Order: sequence, then C-alpha cells, then structure tokens
Amino acid sequence: MYCISIQHQTANYPIAMANEHPGALRPRKGRGALSNHSSRYLATHSEWDAGEDGIEGASPVTECRAVQARSVIARNRSPDIPFAQSINPYQGCEHGCIYCYARPTHAYLDLSPGLDFETRLTYKANAAEQLRRELARPGYRCATITLGANTDPYQPVEREHRITRQILEVLRDCRHPVAIITKGALVTRDIDILADMAAEGLASVAVSLTTLDDTLKRQLEPRAPSARARLRAMAELSAAGVPVNVLFAPVIPALNDSEMEHLLEAARAAGAERAAYILLRLPLEVRDLFFEWLHQHYPQRASHVISLLRQCRDGADNDSRFGHRMRGSGVFAELLSQRFRLSCKKLGLTMGETFAARCDLFTPPQVAPASRRPASDSSAQGELFD
Repeated sequence: MYCISIQHQTANYPIAMANEHPGALRPRKGRGALSNHSSRYLATHSEWDAGEDGIEGASPVTECRAVQARSVIARNRSPDIPFAQSINPYQGCEHGCIYCYARPTHAYLDLSPGLDFETRLTYKANAAEQLRRELARPGYRCATITLGANTDPYQPVEREHRITRQILEVLRDCRHPVAIITKGALVTRDIDILADMAAEGLASVAVSLTTLDDTLKRQLEPRAPSARARLRAMAELSAAGVPVNVLFAPVIPALNDSEMEHLLEAARAAGAERAAYILLRLPLEVRDLFFEWLHQHYPQRASHVISLLRQCRDGADNDSRFGHRMRGSGVFAELLSQRFRLSCKKLGLTMGETFAARCDLFTPPQVAPASRRPASDSSAQGELFD
C-alpha cells in the first residue's frame, strides 16, 4: 500500500550530498532503492511511507498494469550502443537493481525512479499485434531488434504476462533477427523458439552477470536470479545452439571489479563465446539512489568507491559524452580495460556485445486491414454510445 506525505517544494529533484550517510533510510525486503522521491517533473515532492500498519521496512506490493502501445520499435542513433532498434515489453523492472540506468525514465510517467520503478510497472499488452503492423509497413528495413535494451524482458512478471514470448513468436514467424539482453533465468523457457532461430543465424542472448557473491547480489539486484541460475541458463542456451554473450555490467570500482577474471572464467565455462563490460553510470536520479544504497550497505567503503568513480569520470559523478560514458577515462579506467582484454585473450572470448545476424531471410508478415463494422440506419446512432 502507498501512503504518501506531500510537501510543496520546487519541481527540481532534491539532490542529497554525495558523502552524507542517509541514516533515516532503511532497506525494504526485496527492494533495491531506499527512497521514493517523486518525478523531477512534478511541482510537489512525495515520499513513500511504511503504510498504515507502520511497520518499518515494509515493502510495497508490485503492481503491473496493461497499456496499449501505439508503437513498439524504438530507434537508436547512439554510437556507443551496438544496435539500431529495440523493443521494451515492460516499463519499470521488478529486479530492483539499484544501479539501473533506466530508472530515470520512470519520471516520464510521473512516477519515482526509486521504489516506484521496482513496484509500479506497465506491460504493453498489444506489443505482438503492434509489432506485426510495424514489420508489415512497406518502408520497413530489417535490422536486428534488441529485447532488453532498457528494462529486462525476463523480469518476474513475464512469467504471467508472456509479452516477450509473444514478441519472439512474431519474430520467428517473420524470420527476423533478435538479440536478447537479460539477467533473467526465465529466458530458458523460450529455448524452443530461440534454438530454431539460432540455427538460421537469427538469435543470440547476452546474459548480464554482475557478481558471483550471493550477498552482494542480494543487495545490488534483490529480485534478480542468482549468479548460479544465470550460469545454468547460459549453459542450457549454449547446449541448444544459441550463441551466448556475457555482459559484466556494471563494473563498480572497489565493489565488484576484483571479480572480473573469475566471473569471465565462469561464464566461459558455461558456454559464453563473447564478452563485454560497462563501467557504472550514474545519470540523473541514479546518482543519489546509488549513493544512498552505498552508504547504507557499505558505509566504510563508500568514500573510496565514490573517489574511484570520480577518477574515472574526470572528477564528476557522471559523464554522458559518447565515447566516454561506457568505459570512463583515466588510470583506473585504463587498468580495467587492460585487465578485460587480457582475460578475454586468455579465455578465448571475443570482445564485443553482438553477433552478426542474418537479415536476408526476413519475410514481412501478412496483416489483414482493420475491419469496420457496417453502420445501418437502426444501429448508427447507438454506436455513438458503445
């Protein structure tokens, strides 16, 4: 239940001091964010409270509502991202990863990038139907579609709503290439589709693996599968002939960077063929949410982590420039890059996030024109009130 206390403040998102310890904040079971500051676009500032029962640390129940999408394929022109188009079946993500760069997008819905992002979700109920229409357009040009570019297509609510599977069925029927990015072990449910597509060079899966430490995983990614579950999923996909990547992301200095070599070795043993990494990014609200989390869970290490991050961002907390935002710069960032290259060379992993997929097999779907109910003299007026 949401219990909201409202304070009239400016529309700007309140920025906490980076080195302050948020002593009034407490973790909520199964949730990553400690706070729930309202959208930066609103003129009022709202906070999530424990609820009518007054239980400290109570967690809001996940809500997932249907929306009708007017379009589903998003286009990308960023030179830092290795795909041109993507589909996100869900807005918000129940995995609750505290570092998620997609959190600020929840502000566009007038919701909080904090707890709302993890608990107030939407799914695109008509995604498969809309995808057929977009693929059938005369001007459409086939290029790999990435699932999971923003939020995870295999987060827990997918088990019920099956939007990702419906999308895959459309892509399979059209012989359209797809690349999946996920940390959800539920991806193995769709091996029947992915194996058939992979056999024709039409599918690959990148599994995001952040840590092999169960305690750190539960704190960083409270509702995501364990590292063991993700490694098993990679092994099952690889055994079925589906090309598998490992994405070591995000790399957090002095928190998980020491695991790089062991994590890549475990992924290679599970069947990964390619590997990539991304340095932690802290855009917009993610900065304060991550600092809150860091001071709560690792108070003695927080200052050191923040210092190393700033060394990788020319003294800033975030750097949004193309060519810099994914890898950082400076001595520590270069050290990470060298370690990664050497590990990939030693393990026989190809560096890079994507496989070359075939686009020459694509067959546009046949979409029947929208039917219109004929209006007779006796029913036309009544239709105005249907």
